[in-house]
Amino acid sequence: MEAPAAPRNPAESSGPSEPSVAGVTTEITVNSPEQMRELGRRLAKLLRAGDLVMLTGELGAGKTTMTRGLGEGLGVRGAVTSPTFVIARVHPPLGDGPPLVHVDAYRLGGGLDDMEDLDLDVSLTDSVIVVEWGEGKVEELADDRLHVLIHRAVGDTTDEVRHVTLTGVGERWATVGLGALSA
Repeated sequence: MEAPAAPRNPAESSGPSEPSVAGVTTEITVNSPEQMRELGRRLAKLLRAGDLVMLTGELGAGKTTMTRGLGEGLGVRGAVTSPTFVIARVHPPLGDGPPLVHVDAYRLGGGLDDMEDLDLDVSLTDSVIVVEWGEGKVEELADDRLHVLIHRAVGDTTDEVRHVTLTGVGERWATVGLGALSA
């Protein structure tokens, strides 16, 4: 993985591919699926119960691959696979850590109205919640959250390179050293 770009304030950027939130931002280039999984394992070390992580990216960008790494790093039970058809999966911890709740909000169109049926607000304080396709749908669940934008080349390409932008929002993420993820 390459070193991250200097932390910046995304509110200064008007690019459509960036979360429209203010916070501390770090950018990392990932060159393979294994590096994406490793990034997830490293990120897991920074997570704790009550954290909300929103993953955004094109189909095939690596959202579920990163979540597999998160599950490995958190030490949870069960294979982390895409919850597209079941909407949400809970992976209990094998040890003392928090459970991982993995949500795929792709088919949910109603934002929090549809999300209420999943009881994520009940699970949030005890679990690490990872929501794929959650942008514009789950921000109201927590003032403090981590947006992870994964960008990849689209079209007829075999390019494995991904550009990952991590933006921590709220007091929780103000002092977390996201830049250490590329070390």
